[in-house]
Amino acid sequence: MYNIAVILAGGIGARVGGNTPKQLLPLQDGKSVLEHAVDAFEQSPHIHEICIVMHPDYIMHAEQMLLANAWQKVRHIIPGGKERWESSVQAIRVYYGLNVESLKFKDEENNCQLPIVNCPNTINLLLHDAARPFVSQEIIARVCEALEEHEAVTVAIPSTDTIYEMVDGKVARIPQRSTIMRAQTPQAFRLELIAEAYAKALGVDSLTAEACAEAHLPATDDCGIVHEHMPNTPIYIVEGEEQNKKITFKEDI
Repeated sequence: MYNIAVILAGGIGARVGGNTPKQLLPLQDGKSVLEHAVDAFEQSPHIHEICIVMHPDYIMHAEQMLLANAWQKVRHIIPGGKERWESSVQAIRVYYGLNVESLKFKDEENNCQLPIVNCPNTINLLLHDAARPFVSQEIIARVCEALEEHEAVTVAIPSTDTIYEMVDGKVARIPQRSTIMRAQTPQAFRLELIAEAYAKALGVDSLTAEACAEAHLPATDDCGIVHEHMPNTPIYIVEGEEQNKKITFKEDI
């Protein structure tokens, strides 16, 4: 198994407010949200490589962080898209060698010359929101261990609140709370599986920029794409943690 952490930092975090994307905001120790997220995967013995998908206007910030932190596992820093799915597809393109402009580094330990799709090992992508800077080593380990047996793995925690399904401003259904879980990241997949799922979702034969230029998808996450377009592939759930929260509003900082 060759596990690649893809840190999705392509958004601007409008709900946090201000002119700086939330992934660049400092936490109490002075390190940014993004640095904490990358550090978690850099420190994990289960992760072999890291790809940072950054907002195009802030690529230089990520490059400066790479130098300042001396991250050894970061192999790519690439521009993200306007939508979440575009950033995920950008990362998938990198590992199929589909000409995404990026910083590239040779992987000396595994003697692989990028693009790494030709490596003999099974390749897994762990797609993680940069806005979840507190992901633990235990969560990363659980996801990677689950990937030994499953092609699709996600992280979730039980809902402690009752959930309403709404239609036209009215309660339409109240699902049993015992069946509801709150999604977290990373969401992890075999490279071939997530690539095929996105190709089906976009109605294209190849995930090249040209093929996807006119494509559109509704707002969803990577598990949603696999669940809808690869229905015969079960998505295994591993236990998350409350601390693996997503920074969404200014108060979260």
